[in-house]
Amino acid sequence: QVQLVESGGGLVQPGGSLRLSCAASGFTFSMFAMSWYRQPPGKEREFVARVTSSGDSTNYADSVKGRSTISRDNTKNTQYLQMNSLKPEDTAVYYCNAVRTGRYYDFDYWGKGTLVTVSS
Repeated sequence: QVQLVESGGGLVQPGGSLRLSCAASGFTFSMFAMSWYRQPPGKEREFVARVTSSGDSTNYADSVKGRSTISRDNTKNTQYLQMNSLKPEDTAVYYCNAVRTGRYYDFDYWGKGTLVTVSS
């Protein structure tokens, strides 16, 4: 059974930091690209960051570039999102995503999300 379980969300003051974690199980984690998405209140879900299966390449949305770092530990089947200098507009539910696509397959898994609230 595939599971992606996010943790680490909560209430943080503007300028603060949080580290989100996503624990994966039920699939071969090291073969999947991993991403974070977020859905602000009343808005569409949007891309935040992505890391390749090996962890050797990352990319970020412009809105978080320079303030966030995505990483993964394939020995722990876990990915992370370190977020610094948080702003009120970072308030959202953050979702973990695992993707593996090929010529004959297309796997796309989602977690249930963790809420991050940035407010004083």
